[in-house]
Amino acid sequence: MTSVGRGASPRVLVLNGGSSSGKSSVARELQTVLDGVWLRLGVDTLVGALPPALLAGDGLLLGDGGAVGVGDGFVAVEDLWMGGVARMAELGARILVEDNFVSGPSAQERWRGALARVPVGWIGVHCDPVTAADRERRRGDRTSGMALAQARAVHTGIRYDLEVDTTTEPAVAVAGRIRRHFFAMQAAGGTS
Repeated sequence: MTSVGRGASPRVLVLNGGSSSGKSSVARELQTVLDGVWLRLGVDTLVGALPPALLAGDGLLLGDGGAVGVGDGFVAVEDLWMGGVARMAELGARILVEDNFVSGPSAQERWRGALARVPVGWIGVHCDPVTAADRERRRGDRTSGMALAQARAVHTGIRYDLEVDTTTEPAVAVAGRIRRHFFAMQAAGGTS
């Protein structure tokens, strides 16, 4: 199943947004407000697990001004990772995927293919580019310019079930909106 409608119960929620858009904060709040155990897995999880050889050459390249290059070597490993995440969901795990589709719609299509056997909710996590850049600066652990470069670009051509904006809405409120959208019975006090 590629997408779920309002009131359906996804097993995977994919949160796509630029660097410093608030995906992780929203995902942590979702772990609090959603019933059951939800695992947070994201592109940062994968990048942190990569050997140094895949952070160069045909791997993942972080360039000047926040540019991100995605080579064939990284895509091959990412496809395996996506398949592993999907298999966990097929076995019953509930998963919050935090990603930034720097490859555009092809990234979403690769996720759609991997997650074809489980119900998925697609969420666009937007944030004003200036606000995201300020968050990036305050964090100090990101490549400078990445938030500004990705804020709008990662959403181009992507189809969502729900879009949220963390510019002024706190993560807890955004998580509540997501819960109401995808888990209407759960949000009303029933079970999902």
